[in-house]
Amino acid sequence: MIRSATLDFLKDLVKNNNREWFQEHKPRFEEAKENVTAFAGELIKELKKIDPTINADIDPKKCVMRIYRDIRFSLNKTPYKNNFGISKLPSGGKSDEIGYYVQIQPGNSFAGGGYWMPQAEHLKAIRQEIDYNADDLKKIIDAPHFKKLFGEFRSQEQLKSMPRGYDPEGDNIDLIKLKSFAAIHQFTDAEMMKADSPKLVAEVLSNIYPLTVFLNNAIT
Repeated sequence: MIRSATLDFLKDLVKNNNREWFQEHKPRFEEAKENVTAFAGELIKELKKIDPTINADIDPKKCVMRIYRDIRFSLNKTPYKNNFGISKLPSGGKSDEIGYYVQIQPGNSFAGGGYWMPQAEHLKAIRQEIDYNADDLKKIIDAPHFKKLFGEFRSQEQLKSMPRGYDPEGDNIDLIKLKSFAAIHQFTDAEMMKADSPKLVAEVLSNIYPLTVFLNNAIT
């Protein structure tokens, strides 16, 4: 579970996003990071139950993203993120980009998965797979429970121009024009602080597992 102290640290960090404050409160950060790492470890165990391709030996410490921002090319010079991210949870093993992600942030925690902004070669392969087997994808994303959890899959950002080689009047052009193939579900702070929150998050992500299978089949 995520402790209230972890969320409180993040709330205070938003108000005091500077190195002096952070150094003064470094012990709070270390405790929060330790809590998130423990959560990640439990989440990995739960994910393994629903996604057999998950590596149960993943070191949860390596899954917790750095809180330090890369400000070299950003107009926003605040040095720290206002959230903890848990990544490097690949599904299928075909691509490290296909898998799951969890963000822990007061008032904006979420879990998601799929493939965010595929590289050009993979995007081409996914479009081809949709062109050939769109019904398989639609069976996943149009399922009532999937829509209830993640909303309308087609509402993600789409290309403004038509991908070369596809019929602009085709039945599945709204899927072929997608730039990403991801699903996201929001969690309340209260949900993240429940004793069984890793299991709760994993159960939501289990509904994304069939999507990762489709995507992995596409790029194989």
